[in-house]
Amino acid sequence: MSSVDVAGPLGRCPADPWYSSRTWYWVCWVLVHKVGLGSKGAALASAVSYSTNLAILCLYTRLSGACRRTWTGLFMEAFAFKELRQFAELAVPSAMMVCLEWWSFELLVLLSGLLPNPKLETSVLSICLNTGALMFTVPSGVCAAISTRVSIELGAGRPQVARLATIVVICMALFAGSVISITMILLRKSWGYMYNNEEEVMTYIARMIPVLGVSFFLDGIHTSLLAGNDDL
Repeated sequence: MSSVDVAGPLGRCPADPWYSSRTWYWVCWVLVHKVGLGSKGAALASAVSYSTNLAILCLYTRLSGACRRTWTGLFMEAFAFKELRQFAELAVPSAMMVCLEWWSFELLVLLSGLLPNPKLETSVLSICLNTGALMFTVPSGVCAAISTRVSIELGAGRPQVARLATIVVICMALFAGSVISITMILLRKSWGYMYNNEEEVMTYIARMIPVLGVSFFLDGIHTSLLAGNDDL
C-alpha cells in the first residue's frame, strides 16, 4: 500500500485506540492471567494483534476504492512462481541481513551472562537494547517513508523531486536525532527507572545512555542516507 502512495490506513490502523489499546491489552490479559499462559500468552497476543491488523488491511484493500486501480485481485500467474529465483536472490540476503542484525543483539544479551556479574550486566544490556530498539522506530519510519517517496517520484520521472525529498528527510533525521539524543542524555540519571529501580543498575544505565545517544544519532542519519541513496 505504501508503494502506491496509500499510507493513511497503514498509519490509522495500528494507531487506532480501539485496536491498539483495547484489543491487544484485553487479549493479552485474558491469555496471561485467565488462561494462564504467562509469557507465552503475551507472545500469542502479539500474534493475534498482528493477524487482526492484517485482516483489517486486507478488507480495506478489497473493499475500499483507494486501491481499485492498483489491486484487481489475484491471478493464477501469481501462483506459477515465475521468476522465483530472481526474487529469492533479493529476498534471502535482505532477510538474512535483518535477522543477523537482530540476532546479534540477542546474542549480546546471552553472552553478557558470562561476565563477572551476570545479573547486573544482563539487566543493563537488556535495558540498553530495549531503549535502542524503541528509539530506532523513529529513523526506521523515516527510512520507510523516504524509500517509498523516492521510489514513487523516480517512477513518475521526477528525479529532482526525489532528490529534494531525500534532502528534506536527512534534515528531519538530523533534527529528530539531535532532539532525542539530547533528551536521553539529559534524562540519563532517571531513564532507567522506566525499567528498574535498583540503584546499581541505574548507575550503570546513566553511564551507558550518552553512548546510546551518540549511537542513535549516527544510526538515524545512516539509516536515512541508506534508504535515500539506495533508491537514487
